[in-house]
Amino acid sequence: MFKVFKAFVQKELYHILRDKRTLLILFGMPVAQVLIFGYAVTNEFRDAYLDIYDQAGDHMSQELVQHLQSSGHFQVNNMIRSDKQLEDGFKAGTTKLAVVIPVDFASDLSNGKSVSVQLLADGSDPNNANTLVQYASTMITSFQKERLDQSENPYQIGVQTRMLYNPQLASAHNFVPGTIALILLIISAMMTSLTIAREKELGTMEILLVSPLPPLLIILGKVAPYAALSFIDALLVLILGYFVFDVPIVGNLLLLLAVCFLYVVAALALGTLISTVSKTQQDAMLRSLMGLMMPSMLLSGFIFPLASMPKVLQVLGSIIPATYFIEILKGVMLRGVGFDLVVWEVMILVGMTVFLLFMSYRNFKIRLE
Repeated sequence: MFKVFKAFVQKELYHILRDKRTLLILFGMPVAQVLIFGYAVTNEFRDAYLDIYDQAGDHMSQELVQHLQSSGHFQVNNMIRSDKQLEDGFKAGTTKLAVVIPVDFASDLSNGKSVSVQLLADGSDPNNANTLVQYASTMITSFQKERLDQSENPYQIGVQTRMLYNPQLASAHNFVPGTIALILLIISAMMTSLTIAREKELGTMEILLVSPLPPLLIILGKVAPYAALSFIDALLVLILGYFVFDVPIVGNLLLLLAVCFLYVVAALALGTLISTVSKTQQDAMLRSLMGLMMPSMLLSGFIFPLASMPKVLQVLGSIIPATYFIEILKGVMLRGVGFDLVVWEVMILVGMTVFLLFMSYRNFKIRLE
């Protein structure tokens, strides 16, 4: 009996070792999860971009700027020259943290007067804003301690913090846009890939392909219901976020819906592409989970800021559609920006959509031939 059981176990082991998809689940997914979580799940960062609005322009303010950069956590992105330039930076999303140094900074300190340095942060991403402000406050405090040891006149450098677009640092301002991106991705891409893969697995896709309808209309007919359901879910999340969690929609609602439609088309194209290379539902699910869900949750800036990740993961995040979609949602919903300030992200989504549609059509055509 033991020999029979041993032979049965060996047979099962050989079967598993010959199945590449099973091996990928057993060994590939744990390794990928450990590496991604190990590098992505962190609040530490290096070389975060910092904007400086130096209204003093004296030697002491320059020393403070150099001190902020000396830690390796910050590097100066822009030297702001006016209030309008400061506001435009936050509107465009290029400024995440700005340090405003007041006029007569050096003279007030030399006379023993208390001086307040203002920290302005983009509160649309509360976790990132909190982390940046804490690091900057710590560096300003250490700068004060170093200078007190060298100065005969005691003085105090105060820090005034202001969170723009989200003064209360409500987490809903961050998770509502991210949730919309994930919901549209799950319904449009994952469910589409599973539906088409199921037809292929059951052998009914060939029956559909010999029907009077052309193949393109068949695919469109399969994915159209999921596009409609995606919009309904997107509207539902927006309504819940607005009325239940007080997440504002400051920008143009039509622009917001148009971007949602563009993202749905991109997700549908992505799901169709996955289905063209998947033979079974299990295969489609595996590709969707590893290729869509995990990267979109961890590398899109939804949960963890991209600035805190290694360059390799930042590059991977830059090829994920959800990265640009979430940035557009935050810009339109929270900062109230117009099309001119999100045109770059929109063009990237358009380019991705065209590429995915072309690859889906090409792969589908090859399979027909």
